[in-house]
Amino acid sequence: MFKLLLRRFFSLTLPLALICAAGFGLDWSALALADQAPPGAQIFELHCAGCHIHGGNIVRRNKTLKLKALQRNGMDNLTAISEIVLNGKGNMSAYQDRLTEAEIQSVAAYVLEQAEQGWK
Repeated sequence: MFKLLLRRFFSLTLPLALICAAGFGLDWSALALADQAPPGAQIFELHCAGCHIHGGNIVRRNKTLKLKALQRNGMDNLTAISEIVLNGKGNMSAYQDRLTEAEIQSVAAYVLEQAEQGWK
């Protein structure tokens, strides 16, 4: 019975959702491009952006990912950024159990690149 209801629900709602999306001009190419973002950007969005949106810091205002703050705190290189992602520090959680070494390097490179570009 439940399977029948579920099947009926999706058979009615999926076409309606597609029609609405087409009617409201949903940009499917934007969704496709999100999947093509560099791995560092994807990891940042998934694990870091909650606290560091646009390179800021919602927990500690002076500990941003902006270039001047990174330089002031001695975090303006890949090794330092990778180290803090790996082991955490203060309010910053450690990600050694959640990310691979390659993912840590990728997100560190992304953070440094964005800082150098002004988080545009």
